[in-house]
Amino acid sequence: MAKQKGFIKLQGSLGGLTFYESGGNSIVKTTGGVDKSRINNDPNYKRTRENMSEFGASATVGKALRLGFSSIIKSFKDSTITGRLTGTMKRLNTLGSGIRGQRQFEILTNKIVLEGFEFNSKIPLSTVFYPEFTAPTLDTNRSIATWVIPNFNTSNFLRAPEGATHFKLILVSTILSNYEYVPGLKKYEPTDSEENEVNGISYSDAIAIGGEVGADTTLTVDLGFTSALPNTVGVVLATGILFYQQINTEFYELSSANAMRISAIG
Repeated sequence: MAKQKGFIKLQGSLGGLTFYESGGNSIVKTTGGVDKSRINNDPNYKRTRENMSEFGASATVGKALRLGFSSIIKSFKDSTITGRLTGTMKRLNTLGSGIRGQRQFEILTNKIVLEGFEFNSKIPLSTVFYPEFTAPTLDTNRSIATWVIPNFNTSNFLRAPEGATHFKLILVSTILSNYEYVPGLKKYEPTDSEENEVNGISYSDAIAIGGEVGADTTLTVDLGFTSALPNTVGVVLATGILFYQQINTEFYELSSANAMRISAIG
């Protein structure tokens, strides 16, 4: 691998060389690789096919989780969230039942892999919001999520960005189904497609920064299920904080220091 220098920057393949941009640099490398048909059929590439199957599925399951947070994720995500979620799902996949290349994604069984995931790796929730509180809980049907934040002093247990006058606490609940390999389709599908990605969100009122909140804050999300959800889905509960600046009577969301993490899966 080498860097291109000079006024003219090439992109594409020419004479056995490939030219492309990476990290703001112009890179050139020799063109190579294995023919696709050989990867798909050669017994020597069986392990490669297995890895490709599970890695592609990890990206699919990660996308399903992101879609479950689609109404709010833009306020929190960093540029690495897609890759980090794919990697997290791949670790979860390695714990699943089945043979290599077809191992299941068992969300509830292996929830510990996902719990604690930060939507912005540079701003963990605990670095901006650190009063004592417990993780959200679920009712017996796993449809109603509740998060109770005891009264706290915002001057002591909050690291607000410059210009922030208020904040809101949020609770998001979304369902992520298990995924299993379907031999007839040669790909992974959710075991519970109807429940998959069903979600809801609850915001607190805008709370002024400075002094005590004055009372406990309780957030509730009801996904509307009247019977118990199957164990083949996990209810992913995320907690977060959004900062605002009040100008006259309007509240404007700030783009810095907002944080959210997966606090529990039930």
